[in-house]
Amino acid sequence: MGRYLTIEELKPIVAKERQKGKTVVFGNGLFDLIHVGHIRYLKAAKDLGDILIVGLNDDVSVAAQGKRGAAITPLSERAEIIASICHVDYVVSFGEPTVERLLLELKPHIHAKGTDYTPETVPEGHVVRSYGGRVAIVGDPKEHSTTNIIKAIKGTE
Repeated sequence: MGRYLTIEELKPIVAKERQKGKTVVFGNGLFDLIHVGHIRYLKAAKDLGDILIVGLNDDVSVAAQGKRGAAITPLSERAEIIASICHVDYVVSFGEPTVERLLLELKPHIHAKGTDYTPETVPEGHVVRSYGGRVAIVGDPKEHSTTNIIKAIKGTE
């Protein structure tokens, strides 16, 4: 099971894993209400390498995205849930609009994004390529979403 760490704690771990020749994969998201699309994305991301790090939007950045007013599940609980998924090695949170800072500090070999992106539309793609990394699109088609789950619960879908 994964561990929830700060970027400062994670950086030396990633450096050691890279020295061992391990391939580091980074994925990110809100992961508010976990559904099968999340699990398939995380499994596919892990299948690309040896170490999977998942960046979680903190509670403030969730509200700033404008998709919803707030996260349903607080960051500490989301981190615990994601860290308990067998495909995930490490979890780190971020408060910025994108994961550019984390990517620049960790320099993962692969930045895995879901199928709602293409390699050309990944916002941080240029950052990943700037240090020699690559972007990979993984997971199943975007047929599952937290937004749709919320609508179904409310009976508005």
